[in-house]
Amino acid sequence: MMRIIAGSRKGIRLKAVPGSETRPTSDRVKEALFQMIGPYFQGGTGVDLYAGSGALGMEALSRGIDEMYFSDTSGAAIKVIRENARKCHFEGQAHIYKQGAVRMAKKLLHEKRKCSLILLDPPYKQQQLERDITLIQDLEIVTPETVIVAEHASSLNLAQEIGNFSKSRTKTFGDTQISIFTTPNMERNEQG
Repeated sequence: MMRIIAGSRKGIRLKAVPGSETRPTSDRVKEALFQMIGPYFQGGTGVDLYAGSGALGMEALSRGIDEMYFSDTSGAAIKVIRENARKCHFEGQAHIYKQGAVRMAKKLLHEKRKCSLILLDPPYKQQQLERDITLIQDLEIVTPETVIVAEHASSLNLAQEIGNFSKSRTKTFGDTQISIFTTPNMERNEQG
């Protein structure tokens, strides 16, 4: 059972993508993830590049992100994201695209969109997170305050530095690890 755990849509139950291809983020991991980066937001634009059911992006919208772009290559996932957006009444804030992470990032560049929150939770067998973070930076869809959240297998050891981004925090939950990447500018703002 998946649900929104905090914010304006707290308690709304979300649909999962049928089958075993998509691995939903548990409520425990989701809560820890948002405590690491928020837990609430003062607006901004986000993108969920491997959206699955869209649960992480819906949670970000519930917690105050203004708008969220969702992308996934699975037609079944896109259908579920649309249903979850309707259930949460986020139709006007959720922009949903059936395409891969690279095409979505290029679309954001073309639309001159800058994202303050980027969610990366690809299938564990297809993780190319260092490539993804480098691409995100190269396409300049980030701001100095952008936070990148990578959910990955705990056996995957991501580099401490990827381009201008540094791993600022990690937390492990069994076979799942959350890695938070920020720019040095962002880390100074947090400390100051």
